[in-house]
Amino acid sequence: MASSEPTAPGLADLLAAMPLATRLGIELHEAAPGRTMGSLAWSPESCTVGGALHGGALMALADSVGAVCAYLNLPPGAGTSTVESKTNFLRGVTSGRVHATARPLHVGGTLIVVQTDLRDDKDRLVGQTTQTQIVLTARGGARS
Repeated sequence: MASSEPTAPGLADLLAAMPLATRLGIELHEAAPGRTMGSLAWSPESCTVGGALHGGALMALADSVGAVCAYLNLPPGAGTSTVESKTNFLRGVTSGRVHATARPLHVGGTLIVVQTDLRDDKDRLVGQTTQTQIVLTARGGARS
């Protein structure tokens, strides 16, 4: 018997909702309300001076993986949008992949706060992003 419950989106569906993430080559590896993981490969097209991965690419990775984490913590019928994002860059990335792990710090009726750690292939902390997402009702307004 078929269930009337909506099915959870798969990794490909979550990524398809973010065309920029797809264009940049961001990959999702795990997506759950308590932890979302993804990565981005270093490429010369995504670099700044000295062959280091551009901070904007790192922020796009953190924002995308963090947004999926926030989305998975929404109540039924709600949406989300980033209202604040802060990133600390701790070291440059000149090869390999950057691995992002996002975890919710706060899940409320109005705001969801997510922290995303960015690590290189040697498991060194590259950066850390904390973003605040507003919870939007199906009508497009903020929940009260």
